[in-house]
Amino acid sequence: MRVFGIWSLLSAATLASVAHLPPRNYTSHDYYAVRITSSTSPADLAVHLGLTYDGPLGALEDHHLFRAPKHDNDIVDDAVQELKRRRRKREVGAEYSILDSVKFTQKQKLKPRHWKRSVIPRAGTETTEAVRAQREIANKLEIKDPIFEEQWHIFNVKTPGNDVNVTDVWLQGITGKNVTACIVDDGLDMDSDDLKDNFFAEGSYDFNDHTDLPKPRLSDDRHGTRCAGEVAAGRNNVCGVGLAYDSKISGVRILSGDISDVDEALAINYELQKNDIYSCSWGPPDDGKTMQAPGVLIEKAMITAIQQGRGGKGSIYVFAAGNGAAADDNCNFDGYTNSIYSITVGAIDKNNLHPYYSEACSAQLVVTYSSGSGDSIHTTDVGTNKCTSQHGGTSAAGPIAVGVFALVLEARPDLTWRDMQWLTVLTAVPFDQPSDWTKTPLGPMYSHQFGYGKLDAYAIVEKAKTWELVKPQAWFYSPWMHVRKAIPEGDKGLASVFEVTEQMLKDANLERVEHITVTMNVEHQRRGDLSVELISPQKMTSHLSTARRDDDAPYGYVDWTFMSVAHWGEKGVGKWTIIVKDTKINQKKGTFTDWRLRLWGESIDASKAKLRPLPTEHDDDDHDVIDDHPAHTTSIIIPSGTPNPANPSDMPTRPVNQKPTDTAQSAAHTSPATSAPASSTPSATAAPENFLPSPFPTFGVSKRTQIWIYGSIGLIVLFCAGLGTYYYMVRRKRAQASRDNYEFEILDDADDDEGGARTGMLNGAAGRKGRRARRGGELYDAFAGESDEDLLSESEDGDAPYRDRDMSPYNEKAQSDAGGSSASGSSGGKRQ
Repeated sequence: MRVFGIWSLLSAATLASVAHLPPRNYTSHDYYAVRITSSTSPADLAVHLGLTYDGPLGALEDHHLFRAPKHDNDIVDDAVQELKRRRRKREVGAEYSILDSVKFTQKQKLKPRHWKRSVIPRAGTETTEAVRAQREIANKLEIKDPIFEEQWHIFNVKTPGNDVNVTDVWLQGITGKNVTACIVDDGLDMDSDDLKDNFFAEGSYDFNDHTDLPKPRLSDDRHGTRCAGEVAAGRNNVCGVGLAYDSKISGVRILSGDISDVDEALAINYELQKNDIYSCSWGPPDDGKTMQAPGVLIEKAMITAIQQGRGGKGSIYVFAAGNGAAADDNCNFDGYTNSIYSITVGAIDKNNLHPYYSEACSAQLVVTYSSGSGDSIHTTDVGTNKCTSQHGGTSAAGPIAVGVFALVLEARPDLTWRDMQWLTVLTAVPFDQPSDWTKTPLGPMYSHQFGYGKLDAYAIVEKAKTWELVKPQAWFYSPWMHVRKAIPEGDKGLASVFEVTEQMLKDANLERVEHITVTMNVEHQRRGDLSVELISPQKMTSHLSTARRDDDAPYGYVDWTFMSVAHWGEKGVGKWTIIVKDTKINQKKGTFTDWRLRLWGESIDASKAKLRPLPTEHDDDDHDVIDDHPAHTTSIIIPSGTPNPANPSDMPTRPVNQKPTDTAQSAAHTSPATSAPASSTPSATAAPENFLPSPFPTFGVSKRTQIWIYGSIGLIVLFCAGLGTYYYMVRRKRAQASRDNYEFEILDDADDDEGGARTGMLNGAAGRKGRRARRGGELYDAFAGESDEDLLSESEDGDAPYRDRDMSPYNEKAQSDAGGSSASGSSGGKRQ
């Protein structure tokens, strides 16, 4: 029996508050995040390995933090691997070891800081003009804040209607009460007169300096305070007001120093029962060449918050889309913004124009207001009574969405994280700006540049009041599709098709689609040349990735997951087509290795729904499993002269997707099955072609397989005919041999000389032997007058060599097996 005394004492103290792990000093110590079985004492494991136990790792069940003085090796993993090695060599027995309880281990490393996603406006003057309507609203709501008239994103007096349409929500008394938004950023000035009344200390922590209060300490620690002001600046005599000015605001500080995955994991689900919404205006560098996703520990933390946060309804994550559009960047290269668990928010300016910086991608759900056209967001700044008119970038758009969602949660606190996304999709407002606006099968318009449109606070709150909660989440995973073919350069693309059947989704308990994710491996000598499209059964196209001019990485996509929200509400049944393009002709070659489709959405039967298991490091280790449903690969050609939305250089203005022409849409929606075919692997779903005239059966298989079958039958017939000829010749030879013997004996008897007779008998024997050899040779030549190769190269109808048809599937398999494997690589800031 195990002794749990120490563990029991520790757990009571440490589980009370996950915030108060001992401060981490990465200069003097190394830290280990370890998941162990729930029955194992972490204190016992610490003693066994010579580590110090710091405590449980936040809300992550069975995850714990250990430390040791700074060293080069990996103490935990080395011990686990050593135990396995000794067992293989039978140096130790198979009896239980405490190391068997280790299910996950990660030695922590400091990583590059995330970028703040704010920008400074290029030019222009502040908007200060007020009109009577705005003042009437201020009077009704008793808003006396001095810069309220400048807050055009709340009430736009220059271009009426270009704002978040929130004042009618406030007039109903919905102002964010009983909702807490957590600003995960570079700190929050809780001493600001504009924020102090709404500051929520219990939901706050500083993971950079390991103190309870996330006070800005560095000269550039202004970003988080500005974001907080957009959400919850109070209705007072200081600066302006937040969108949810009666909500609570907390701060988690992570952007002002180097952190590890442990710090970030703790931060993004900090106090997940007290913080309702997490505002994240940061991410990897928006430089057009970085491709970075959160580590498995961070992903586990986010899923834990989705499943357990807000009493099981799920924490709401809002991420800024990114500011790299001018550098050809795309928010699908950011593993935070393309998560199904985040609401990714892009920017428009006060004229509903697309700012030069705001990234487009198929993972973007919605846009709202930020800097551009000479103005920015006016809000709170660091200081007792300090304001700013210089807040911008997608950093400023994200918190505006957070403020709107706080209003929605006050109206309907029972909404789940997926309900919030549904409401966003159905109430966002498309607007008259050139883009690739496309009507989705669900009904709303979608644009990669603007998502489903701009947030409308009044529309989403009104919709939420009567909204029927969606059923729990379900998902369907396809098998891995092994393509392993070279990607043509230029105007051609390599496509692969997977058909989802109604039965598959029924078995998966999936009723309708919300998110689509595609995990893929593409080898390439220059990653920036690649683009990827996904076409749904209902012909809706997602541009999963676009070419990037500065991305010179000498590898392609390595187990990278792209996401799309463009297929929201589709049934999902039918053929899903993925198209990989090598957009540049520059002798940089690539191979489409494999891919996997995942559909996420609403369950059919809520009673059968289950929680998604937490991910592991080995979730995609089944690449080489060959499923019975192979992919069908085809080459397609985009019509020349048609702008390619996947190639920003084709577009006339900014490096973003523009509104396609009818020709372009037709080309994008053309089914690869109708395009010019190239070599392909058999498709389990393609209709078989006839190899021989219609009276001959097709056996329900492809033309290549029919050739193999009929060729085999022909060879068998030929063999049987040859065998029959062989037996016929043998019998004829034996009969002839009897006659030869009779004649030989007659000739021998005619010689009266005994010696001559003996000589004749010898000569006769020799002659008989020679004749048999000759006839044996004739018999052999009847089967092998041609070489074996020549024989096997003939078919009954004189078509291409049977040998080639027979062997080609094996040759193709050998070539594809030798096609190579993926190389790996990735790179990681506040969004300025």
